[in-house]
Amino acid sequence: DVQLQASGGGLVQAGGSLRLSCAASGFTFDDYAIGWFRQAPGKEREGVSCISSSDGTTYYGDSVKGRFTISRDNAKNTVYLRMNNLKPEDTAVYYCAADSGCTVIGSAILGVMDYWGKGTLVTVSS
Repeated sequence: DVQLQASGGGLVQAGGSLRLSCAASGFTFDDYAIGWFRQAPGKEREGVSCISSSDGTTYYGDSVKGRFTISRDNAKNTVYLRMNNLKPEDTAVYYCAADSGCTVIGSAILGVMDYWGKGTLVTVSS
């Protein structure tokens, strides 16, 4: 049974930091790329970041480049998203998802992922 569990969300002031975790089980973690996506109220889902399975190549959406860092610990079946210098516009529910690869067109990370977890809410106050 494939499971992806995102955690680490919360309330933070603008300029602050959070680290999200995505714990995976039920599939061969090393063989899958993991992506982070977010959806703010009234907005479409947005690709935030993705890390490949093979060589750990990372991808970032334009709005988070230079502020967010994705990493993976294959021994723990976990992917992390370190978010620094948070802004009110980063407020959203963040989801992690798994697929055989990251699908990126230009700077857009597409949400064509096989498996999705439940999200974790990040709220950034101004």
